[in-house]
Amino acid sequence: GNLSKLQHLVLYDNQLTGSIPTELGRLSNLQTLRLNNNQLTGSIPVQLGNLRNLTELRLAGNQLSGCIPSALRDISHNDLSRLGLLFCAPLYLPIIHR
Repeated sequence: GNLSKLQHLVLYDNQLTGSIPTELGRLSNLQTLRLNNNQLTGSIPVQLGNLRNLTELRLAGNQLSGCIPSALRDISHNDLSRLGLLFCAPLYLPIIHR
């Protein structure tokens, strides 16, 4: 998470296991994240939505669960439709009248 100048992280087809680290959401200059075709499990961290420069996201070919963070919806090059997961519903906070 401290690699602030990292622009491309390509780790597909490496038999990686475990969950996607939330720390990846701190890689502020990341443009490409390819973690496809590994053995990753768990949900997609909402912190990935912090990656404002991300233009390519590949996650298919893993055993991910849960929903896709809505902030990832507009990434131009992605394989999110191949995950078989829905986008997370936006969070609506109730309006409290006093």
